[in-house]
Amino acid sequence: MTRAVLSLGSNLGDRMATLQGAVDTLLGGSGAPVPVAVSPVYETAPVGGPEQGAFLNAVLVVDTADTPGGLLARAQGAERAFDRVREVRWGPRTLDVDVVSYDDVRDDDPALTLPHPRAHLRAFVLQPWLDADPLAELPGRGPVADLLAELVAGGADGGQGLRVREDLRLRLPGGEDR
Repeated sequence: MTRAVLSLGSNLGDRMATLQGAVDTLLGGSGAPVPVAVSPVYETAPVGGPEQGAFLNAVLVVDTADTPGGLLARAQGAERAFDRVREVRWGPRTLDVDVVSYDDVRDDDPALTLPHPRAHLRAFVLQPWLDADPLAELPGRGPVADLLAELVAGGADGGQGLRVREDLRLRLPGGEDR
């Protein structure tokens, strides 16, 4: 089994139901990853792209027997299950699932660059990841806590309007929630 980190985001429709559905879809079925931790849910301003509504974001840490490509296929399958349409880069979406890291793998494959090439610039990835795994490290970049501190030093939360939603909690299979 290999440790992987998935970032989840939604800013269209019932965002929380979509995030919970994504967790259920990603962790369901044959060969599904084993959940290690799920972060609190954060609400964030969109980064880049056209004018659009706020996102709900979370991070899911899993152990998986999938290859990186297999995990990407599972992530894209979850996006399709929630009618993800890719029309505008960084545009609004029902669901976005990114493979942020896959163990210590570093790969420049254009189909799946590992670790995610912009993860170190995204408070909406780093803060939930840090909450889920306080000792997390982004391969090639260092401790997630240090990366987040650099963003914060650069201006609050990197301009991403990050705020935890204490009123929202994702459930892992077996009824465990976070």
